Amino acid sequence: MASPDISITSLLLCFLLLIIPLAISYRIKLRISRATIDAVSRMTVQLVMAGVFLTYVFDLNNGALNMAWVLGMVVIASYTTIKNVELKMEKLLLPVVLSFMAANISVLLYFNEFVLDLGNLLEARYLIPVGGMILGNSLRGNIVGMGEFYEDIRRNENRYLYNLSLGASRYEALTPYIRKCLRSALKPTLANIATAGLVFLPGMMTGQILGGASPLLAIKYQISIMIALYVSTSMSTAFSIFSTIHTTFDEYGLVKKEIYREKRKRK
Repeated sequence: MASPDISITSLLLCFLLLIIPLAISYRIKLRISRATIDAVSRMTVQLVMAGVFLTYVFDLNNGALNMAWVLGMVVIASYTTIKNVELKMEKLLLPVVLSFMAANISVLLYFNEFVLDLGNLLEARYLIPVGGMILGNSLRGNIVGMGEFYEDIRRNENRYLYNLSLGASRYEALTPYIRKCLRSALKPTLANIATAGLVFLPGMMTGQILGGASPLLAIKYQISIMIALYVSTSMSTAFSIFSTIHTTFDEYGLVKKEIYREKRKRK
């Protein structure tokens, strides 16, 4: 059975639910009303545009165009990661883009070839949605992992320098920070994996069921995609940190102060 359609009127009624968090924000003075409206507006415009473009992309189903779309998502995800961790774009964009490509596209192609067993690895119907899920999860992990890594180095600089002065190599001195940030980056995904099916029904499984698939088939898809998400997040976060270390630290093992962006003062 096909999923019921959502009319424009029904969608507008869904938007009315936003009155609740906006009222909470106003009453408690959270000062996130403008951010909420901005985020929802951007999401709506972006998803409408993506829906229009993807209609043509799916109809054409051109392998080169499909991969170009995924590469575009990789660049945007990399840009968003660096922007959110308060680091300068020009020094880190290339290594982060390459890290995202190496980790996420390799997992995506492996998933399409060996898990879904597709005849065409670049099939738009699978490449773009699955790639989006993998990249979205990696994006969150990288923001947490890279953000914590460079913030810890900045906050505990004296301890880091002390370890260097005792004769530790750069990687030996950085290992505790790398270990901590990778744990933080992977904890949300691990929590989702551990509670899937008990606390919540994950997105892919819900989509499959709403689309008419049997629950058992939806479960197999969900198990497969959650393993892929965990692997891609761990790979991309580790790759991003190790690849940017060569850019952000000098030959003496000292972090370059110019990589940090000035934090904007909140009004």
